[in-house]
Amino acid sequence: MPDPTFTAVVLAAQRAGVVDPLAEAHGVSHKCVVPIGGKPLIVHAVEALLATPGIARVRIVVEPDMDARLRALLPVTTTKVDFVPAADNLADSVFAATEGVDGPLIVTTADNVLLTPGAVSAMLRTITTIADVGVAMATRYAVLTAHPEGQRRFYKFADDEYSNCNLYGFGGAHAIKAAESFRSGGQFAKKPMRLLAAVGVVNVVLMLTKQLSLKRALARLGKRFRLRIAPVVLADGSHAIDVDNERTYNCAAVLLEKRAIALNRIAA
Repeated sequence: MPDPTFTAVVLAAQRAGVVDPLAEAHGVSHKCVVPIGGKPLIVHAVEALLATPGIARVRIVVEPDMDARLRALLPVTTTKVDFVPAADNLADSVFAATEGVDGPLIVTTADNVLLTPGAVSAMLRTITTIADVGVAMATRYAVLTAHPEGQRRFYKFADDEYSNCNLYGFGGAHAIKAAESFRSGGQFAKKPMRLLAAVGVVNVVLMLTKQLSLKRALARLGKRFRLRIAPVVLADGSHAIDVDNERTYNCAAVLLEKRAIALNRIAA
């Protein structure tokens, strides 16, 4: 079976009027261009997407005045990248970036530097076979095995504790309405009231009392949108470590170095 053709969206914009502390610490205007492992954050994410079989286009959502700067940072041979002006919130940014796209869609963030083609392919298999929407997660054990300081907050379900991997899949234009849950800005583990607004009181109560497994929780959420929503549980917990602050920056830098060493050994 051939690999499905898909479009990827990378969310790279900065919140209006907010100076990102990590960007400020590294002397740059946007977090997406903070250097790590010899490259800006966003380049790691884009390269993983471009290396995934079936990629058609990568659409980067960012402020228009960053287009030329980001274009210059990407591989010179890249012809599959477009830029989309950022909207006032994540939901509208996703809607704008996916307008006119028919077919599977992958959404991730510019700080998802440990993203791999394997993770993207796993998401694609889910949204082209059993679900309309996929949400990538990793268990607490997998995350802390990857790096003991990788994450400090986890969602607790009946079956396990999980961390989000900032990787989402939509089976097509019909499934994009689920992006409405991003309107408040995400970060549900840090800001529980956003979770309440996104999934509803009953679902939050069931989650807090650990009466729902991850799979059942997402299935109940899917009923709110009349969509099939399924988890994609990634074995490599490093996928849940995005670059949010200096702590996670240092964790990701260590893991990127380990990956580079492993690849060099294979090449040798």
